Parts: sequence; structure tokens; C-alpha cells
Amino acid sequence: MKQFIAPVLVAAAVLGCSNQQIYPPAPAKAAASSDWYYLLGPGDSINVFVWGNPEVSGSFPIRPDGKMTMNLVEDLQASGKTPTQLAREIEKILSRYIQDPVVTVIVGGGVGPLSQQIRVLGQATKPQALSYRENMSLVDVMIAVGGITDFANGNGASILRVVDGKPQQLSVRLEDLIKGGDITANVDMVPGDVLVIPESWF
Repeated sequence: MKQFIAPVLVAAAVLGCSNQQIYPPAPAKAAASSDWYYLLGPGDSINVFVWGNPEVSGSFPIRPDGKMTMNLVEDLQASGKTPTQLAREIEKILSRYIQDPVVTVIVGGGVGPLSQQIRVLGQATKPQALSYRENMSLVDVMIAVGGITDFANGNGASILRVVDGKPQQLSVRLEDLIKGGDITANVDMVPGDVLVIPESWF
């Protein structure tokens, strides 16, 4: 969570700054996403299947506090875990009541934890938080938010990213990418990225 707070605070400062700053360009390829695994988060819906025990199985939501409750299992921390990790923990709890339970957890829908969402701030047509998907790029994000507004300084946009625990600010060229069709301006996104699109001052 600390890694997420820092970029958002920087984003607020960037949006309120009247002077366009120059940042190092975002790398085209982001190696950090190669070992990415989906983590469960508040608001996710999960299907828990317990082999041979349909009365225990079912579809259950993850609450805003990150916990879930299902048949025979109460207030189990689910947020921040992979579906497989959660399945193993459910098996341990159910083993008190069922002999050798075998559990499968399937994600029905959701956006994952805050630390893995992509957030778009400023002059996007539809600023929002997006669920990160494997191999997600800047083009994918722009499609999801409907592009940029007429008041956006697209080439002054930046990505706030945490690398090895340290916040970085990287420049991207949305104007060239969207309106100029310059595919070299496309870059990989990383879970937790915050895309800041400032307003044009002229």
C-alpha cells in the first residue's frame, strides 16, 4: 500500500504544476510484468469448488476489508493472495470438518488489489482505475479510457511507477501515439502504474 500512496501524491503535484517538466522516457518493454501473477482484491468475486462437497462450494465476494466468508470458513484474508494460495488456505481450514478436502478457486470477476491496478488521472476522456492484464500496453489503456480530451497536453503526460521500492516518473507521448499514429510511443504498462495526463496551458 505504501508503494501506491507515493505515486498518487506525486500525481497530485504534477496535475497542479503549471510548468511542463521533462522526465526520462518510459522504456518500451517492462521486464517487471514478465513474472506477474493475478492477486485477489476487494470487490473480486470468486468461485470456490470443493470436490465432492457441493454444499460447501459456491460463489463468494471479497469484502472491502479484503476478507471473505464462505460455508465453514469465516473472515479469511483473501486480498493480496493468488487464487492457488487462497485454495490451499481454505483446504487447511476445511480439513477440520472434511477429510482431505480438495479446493479450486476460480476468479469470477474483479479488478484486483490497489497495488496492481492501473490508474489514469487528469485529462483522459474517462479517468478511472483499470484491472491490469498481462502484456497490457499504453494503447490498451487509452482504448479503455476513451483517449484524451481536447484540453490535454498529451505529450506532457507521465507514468508514475515504483521500481525496486523507489518511485519514478517517466514521460510518455500520448499525442504522438493517439493522433500521430506513432507506434514507437507505445510502451508496456506495469501493475500499479499511475498515468497522469496534464492540461494544456495554451
